[in-house]
Amino acid sequence: MRISWIAAGVLVLAGLMPGCTRQEPASVGPAANLRKVVLQTDWFPQAEHGGFYQALAKGFYREAGLDVEILPGGPGATIKLSVAKGLADFGMYRSDDVIVAASRGLPLVMVAAVLQHDPEALLVHANSPVKTLADLNGRSVIAPPSMTWIPYVKAKYGITFDLRPLNYGLTTFLADPAAIQQCIMTSEPYFAEQHGVKVRTLPLADSGYDPYHSVITRREMVRKNPEVVKAFVAASIRGWKDYLEGDPAPAHALILKRNKQMSTGQLDYSRRALIEHALVTGDLAHGEHIGRLSMKRIQQQIDALTEMKILEIPVSAASVATRAFLPVTAR
Repeated sequence: MRISWIAAGVLVLAGLMPGCTRQEPASVGPAANLRKVVLQTDWFPQAEHGGFYQALAKGFYREAGLDVEILPGGPGATIKLSVAKGLADFGMYRSDDVIVAASRGLPLVMVAAVLQHDPEALLVHANSPVKTLADLNGRSVIAPPSMTWIPYVKAKYGITFDLRPLNYGLTTFLADPAAIQQCIMTSEPYFAEQHGVKVRTLPLADSGYDPYHSVITRREMVRKNPEVVKAFVAASIRGWKDYLEGDPAPAHALILKRNKQMSTGQLDYSRRALIEHALVTGDLAHGEHIGRLSMKRIQQQIDALTEMKILEIPVSAASVATRAFLPVTAR
């Protein structure tokens, strides 16, 4: 979700295009009576942000008393710093990254989950002998060397593999039947299919390392404006439910207007993937819901980061996340 690798090279050039002007959602009251709120997303507008754009386009935020502005992310987007400094009120960030940032002194706290499960995976050709993550032993993987899953997977399965640089595209992968590349399940498989290449994905969450993609805010916001946090979280969850269960057209129209590199085909594919893999809703049998955060699961992530010696200063789950602003059904 943080990166749609194949589209990145084009999108970097596109940047914040002059034509990507803001579209006003349905009016629910005078703007003067609304609280201005800024959300910083983790990438350019896409289906993985669909619930937020649905809430904006259908006026859910305004009904909650909020005038929400959604800022696009992209390569180099300083989400955690923007939120910590108050340039944005909310941001999208992986839970493991939030934990590390908080341990280093940034006043960030998770208040809801965007995705219950990590959409990052490894992309392999359909006929690849690599069937499980343990099969990576002795092979080469195209991935950013800084990714936390790398030392975790190596340690868990007792394997080694080489890393090759990721270059924001699928050219190398498509040309090499033996190639293995990190991907986002909701994105890269679509582009491979568009090139007539059959692929499979190995979800990295299958390793047991499964961070949330979360909504973060700064501690000052939690202390001074709890009603704003609660309203934003509730309206966002409403937006996600409506986007996944209803007609996604309002969100898609807004996303297409703001991201000229996006297509209807990609939006439809990504939304289906979000639904099929239960990335937003999670598994109801395990008590997962849209927006839900499990403090036990966050503590397990803290323990894993500590064991891997990535976490420099110990933190507790309660110091980096709160469920106080979630609707009762999402706690």
